[in-house]
Amino acid sequence: MSAQPTLFERIIAREIPAEIVYEDDLCLCFHDIAPQAPVHLLLIPKKPLPRIALAESIDQSLLGHLMLKVGEIARQQGYAEDGFRVIVNNGKNGGEAVPHLHLHLLAGRPLKWPPG
Repeated sequence: MSAQPTLFERIIAREIPAEIVYEDDLCLCFHDIAPQAPVHLLLIPKKPLPRIALAESIDQSLLGHLMLKVGEIARQQGYAEDGFRVIVNNGKNGGEAVPHLHLHLLAGRPLKWPPG
């Protein structure tokens, strides 16, 4: 863990409240407090991995777990049939606001392309 826990580490530790929709031993999913779509969930690993570009081969299983879970959560929440988007921001120019890997699940309206 880093010297100063990230916002997401504090949510995992239940120091900061969040509207949680899913949790298992590897990850936590909750509603974003500044939604960019009618549905905006964040899926985070409990392991403090700063960003996708810093993932290593040891993280392969965790990354696969996150991808499978984001699809499962979308199905369970009823967003899969109409469609949804999964986004991973990396670094300042990629829009990363919290240095803890997180997948954004956006749904609830037609999403435009290109996104940025």
